[in-house]
Amino acid sequence: MATATRGTRKEHVAAYKATLRRFIDQRPSGIRRKIAEVTGTHKSFISQLTNPSDATPLPARHIEAIFDVCRLSPEERQSFLDEYHSAHPGRAAPRQARQRHTRTLHLQVPMLRDEKRQEALESLIRDTVRRLCDLVE
Repeated sequence: MATATRGTRKEHVAAYKATLRRFIDQRPSGIRRKIAEVTGTHKSFISQLTNPSDATPLPARHIEAIFDVCRLSPEERQSFLDEYHSAHPGRAAPRQARQRHTRTLHLQVPMLRDEKRQEALESLIRDTVRRLCDLVE
């Protein structure tokens, strides 16, 4: 792999996006939707983040969540992080940036007849919890 001094930032971003896309493509269908849910984004944004020809960088705050959802091996994680840090040498490592401990809560919500309303309800709950957590940190 190229070092941080070789290649352009755009080439390094394309490299880690290609790696991420390969990891996701090796997982079961629906993985992009799951990643979108845990990161509080849309599936189209996840597709954008895995498109090597798109220069939009992957936000560091989403890396650990993606690792968890995709169940990446330690070797896969390290491979990705090496490429990520080549593209963004000044950024803190996700594992360093995310030292807080989290706890998963399971909530029971009503099953709505309308799928769009169901998704809107669940999205609202995720967004509200994320904002509350941001406030208390």
